[in-house]
Amino acid sequence: LKGIFEKNGGSIPLPVMKNAKTVDPRDKNSQKVLQLETAMGAAISCFEGATAIVIPRERFAPVKTTNDLLALRSDAYQLTKDFRIVLNSARNGVPPNIKLDGRYKFVDAMEKIMPE
Repeated sequence: LKGIFEKNGGSIPLPVMKNAKTVDPRDKNSQKVLQLETAMGAAISCFEGATAIVIPRERFAPVKTTNDLLALRSDAYQLTKDFRIVLNSARNGVPPNIKLDGRYKFVDAMEKIMPE
């Protein structure tokens, strides 16, 4: 790692992805912008001999959308005594497949339909 930093001025040369967005994601007519980001998974290519490993879904529950968040908040998942969130064993290893309407893309809208 030190060698990579020294060779590249203190950074890791990751590919940059461009995502077209609007300043206000709720308003498609708001100012258009480009979001620049890197994928940390791409860093593996910077380390000679590095390999990827597969992490089973029962070890993590990714949350990228309100569909994922609703699944995580449901009884499909349980909080363990040591504060891990795990898929309920009754699900037989299969996470729920939730597809909310586009009106619920943002957390505040999703929470309006959820009972307390």
